[in-house]
Amino acid sequence: MTETQTARRSLLFVGILAWVGLVLQFYLSLQLSLANGRTVPGAIAFFFSFFTIWTNFLIAIGTIFTFVTPKSSAGEFFSRPEVQTGTAIYIAVVGIVYSLVLRELWSPAGAQKIADLLLHDVVPLAYFVYWLLFVPKSSLRWKHALWWLAYPFAYLIYTMVRGRIVGTYPYPFLDVTGLGYGRELANALVLLVVFLGIGLLIIALSRRRARSTDMSSN
Repeated sequence: MTETQTARRSLLFVGILAWVGLVLQFYLSLQLSLANGRTVPGAIAFFFSFFTIWTNFLIAIGTIFTFVTPKSSAGEFFSRPEVQTGTAIYIAVVGIVYSLVLRELWSPAGAQKIADLLLHDVVPLAYFVYWLLFVPKSSLRWKHALWWLAYPFAYLIYTMVRGRIVGTYPYPFLDVTGLGYGRELANALVLLVVFLGIGLLIIALSRRRARSTDMSSN
């Protein structure tokens, strides 16, 4: 098996894990939302209010395009090293923030525990390992660190607008009701700085590795 085949199969494996976690979480979330009086559209909107869901969905849908229509514009887009690197950063932040801030806030059990582990631990680790082993990094540039902020920035705007309309927020550190706009904006800024810092660090390490490889080859 060639390295390319191994990389493709590894990505497919991660994509399948993401889909399993998403489908299971959607089923559980739909049941809970309906039990709490939400409508089906309201339950779906609540499900897609979480950064974890959007980011796992990004991996899952990207895998489909990569394998089913690799020559399409979407397939080529999701195969680009800078896109896969950005995705690795996003899903890494999912795992880091959940472990440091959110994990202690609840104690899932049964099927919910499985979904929780898949979306917050297994997929983040598996995708980051895939990125570390197989995604080319020589084409990464400093400007990509700014491009990678577009996705979390769009999510933060979406969360603020949605929260203003429905009165609920997916994460306690973004809850205007309890924190006020000043504290929420400060927390949002911290998150963007974290994304930017990780992006810059990855680019710096990649460029340093590329220079070391060039020197050793000479």
